[in-house]
Amino acid sequence: MCKGMIGKKIGMVSYFTGSGECCPVTVIQLGPCIVTQVKNKESDGYQALQLGFREKKASRTNKPMAGHFKKSGNKPYAIVKEFAADNPSDYSCGQEIKADIFRVGERVAVSGFSKGRGFSGVIKRHGFSGGCKTHGSHSIRIPGSIGCSAWPAHVIKGKKMPGHYGVEKHTVKNLKVIDIRIEDNIMLLKGSVPGANSAYVTIHKQKFGK
Repeated sequence: MCKGMIGKKIGMVSYFTGSGECCPVTVIQLGPCIVTQVKNKESDGYQALQLGFREKKASRTNKPMAGHFKKSGNKPYAIVKEFAADNPSDYSCGQEIKADIFRVGERVAVSGFSKGRGFSGVIKRHGFSGGCKTHGSHSIRIPGSIGCSAWPAHVIKGKKMPGHYGVEKHTVKNLKVIDIRIEDNIMLLKGSVPGANSAYVTIHKQKFGK
């Protein structure tokens, strides 16, 4: 069985469970994904499935990738990812994989890129408390001292400074699958996942846990 899929974050809503509990859930369009390559130990040294998600124009695909996609039906895909598989020989190029590889109540891990927040200061980027706001202070949001004067006379590497914030890959583990609607290719996960709405994410089965 394939150990993961590619999805698209739709947004977040409130969901009422059968017991009447209201919980925040993330709605993910999960596939359908197409097998673009089957990898096994004999030819590649490991077992995996390469999946494609969201078709794109052939004119926007370079020749090497266009030749690669010919094996799976001659349709180019915008997102291509690899996922581990126990029995890749059971799959073939061009086969469609849907959300039924997951089940309700299962725990999964979701990886994606966080929202981009541009150039941010130390308070927003690193959680600094800020300076004094009274007695004529002009040091409310500045980082304060960043180095030494006499020795070593330069800013130490790794010093927390203002800079680009966001667009970093994050993985959230142990998210519970609340509901799966296979006919609509929709999965509902309890809690939030990285990224803005319409961002692409990867959902992996966890090695441990229910």
